Amino acid sequence: MKIKLNPDTEIVNTIKEGLKKTGGYCPCRREKTDDTKCMCKEFKEQIADPNFEGFCHCMLYYKEK
Repeated sequence: MKIKLNPDTEIVNTIKEGLKKTGGYCPCRREKTDDTKCMCKEFKEQIADPNFEGFCHCMLYYKEK
């Protein structure tokens, strides 16, 4: 398993700016809870699945098998 940043630097920069503005909460979500703090609960659960390969919700991170 390997987790890396999206190779599209424009997306990475946009999401990182959003994270700065929201205090580390996913800029793609309305609610600010522990579940939406980057790296979000949804992606952590996806990472735990050995068969999952893909991007997190906001497209910042990518998990390879």
